[in-house]
Order: sequence, then structure tokens, then C-alpha cells
Amino acid sequence: MTPVALTIAGSDSSGGAGIQADLKSFAALGVYGASVITALTAQNTTGVSGIHPVPAAFVTAQIDAVFSDLAVGAVKIGMVAQVETIAAIADGLTRWAPRHVVLDPVMVATSGDRLLAAEAVDALKTRLFPLASLITPNLPEAAALLNEPIAASEADAERQAKRLLATTGCRAVLVKGGHGHGAESVDYLIDGDRSIALAAPRIATSNTHGTGCSLSSAIAAGLAKGEAMETAVRNAKAWITQAIAEADRFAVGHGHSPVHHFHKYY
Repeated sequence: MTPVALTIAGSDSSGGAGIQADLKSFAALGVYGASVITALTAQNTTGVSGIHPVPAAFVTAQIDAVFSDLAVGAVKIGMVAQVETIAAIADGLTRWAPRHVVLDPVMVATSGDRLLAAEAVDALKTRLFPLASLITPNLPEAAALLNEPIAASEADAERQAKRLLATTGCRAVLVKGGHGHGAESVDYLIDGDRSIALAAPRIATSNTHGTGCSLSSAIAAGLAKGEAMETAVRNAKAWITQAIAEADRFAVGHGHSPVHHFHKYY
């Protein structure tokens, strides 16, 4: 069977993040990608100028259309936009019960623009986190979810990852260290009672548009192919590190250019 992954996220009109980045990631890793669009955004590499949410009923229609026909091996959830959308996604996942759900709690874009309404954060925690196989917050998102300061050390990041696992109902947590400092970017995977530090060289580039979307999609791609959680995360971490390292070969836009999803091919 062809491995299939589904992204449920917002559209990035500039192609570097959101649905577009997710589908590129799936394709780069040999997985067929399907999509459910939750919102349209008017954005480019310098920022987001508008958000147009898709009606919740149509989000439901997209979910049912995909699951009724395709053998979805894993789901990636990105930008969910609003409370009604979260409810539609939660109901759809409960109805179709996919084996793997990777949830990237997209709250703020790389440009700094807020992508999730404040009132939707509680719905995200209560409705979607308990359905997730893995959540993938970065350091600012982890801190916001816990109402704590941003982790100032690797020990703080690991502690916050453990607290998220204990309080959200999800099955595993990956706190991403890309917003930290130091020569290495260290992510912490808390999977059950295991704490796994995943380090990679920190790459000096501003071309990181879509990094979080692409990493979570790469993990979902691995899970769709039958990889174990730790293997999928390790492989995705290695892939996104190289995609960031190759990003400066792109000259796209005047702000944060995207990572190079297809660095293996051109």
C-alpha cells in the first residue's frame, strides 16, 4: 500500500509554510499527501496580512471525504484558527480514529504574527491534545501552554516537556529547541517514561520559514510509513536540519525564506 499522510492546517499563499510545506515534506519523504484546509492566509516571507477561516462544516466535509476513501496512515495538525474548527477536527478524528496524530500547536508565525485566537488555546488543550500521539511545541509555545517563562536552559526545556506530557493527555511530547541558544539545537522527546535528547548543530540562517510545519509533517510521514515514534522523530530531525542547512541556496522573497524541502533532489 502507498503510505498516506493527511495534513489539517492553514494555507500559506507564499508556499513556505502550512499546507504547502506539509505536502512538500510528505512528497520529499516518499509519502502521498492529502489535505484539509482550515484557513486561508494572505502571507509572504515578511508577514501575515490576512486570515480567512474556512467554515467548520466545510472542514468536516473535507475530513469525511478524505477518510472515507483514502487509507490515512498518519495525520498532522497545524493551524486550527478558531474554536469551531477545533471542535470539527476533534469530532472528525474521534469518528475516524486514525492511528497516529501529530499536532503542531501553531500559535505564532515565524514573522511574529499570531495565528491562533487566544480563546482557542483552551479548546486546543481540551479537545485536540488528548487525541494526539505527539505534540511538537517550540520553546515559546511550550511556555505559553504552561503559563511559564520561556525555558532558559536545556533542563528547563526538558522539565516543561515532561509537564506537558503529564497535563495534556497526549501520548508523547517533543519540545523543539530551535529558539534557544548555543552551538546545538536540542529537542526533547518525552515518550512515556523515556526522555530523549536530540541534538543537531545550530545553523546560522534567517531562512527558517515553515520549519515547524515541515518537521511535524516529516514525523507524520515516518509514522505513516510504519516507523516507531523515536525513529520517526530522529529521521525527521535529521531531514529538517539538512533542509535548514540548504535553505540559503534559495532566494525567495524579502523576509524569512523557506527551508529547502527537496534538498536531496536539487
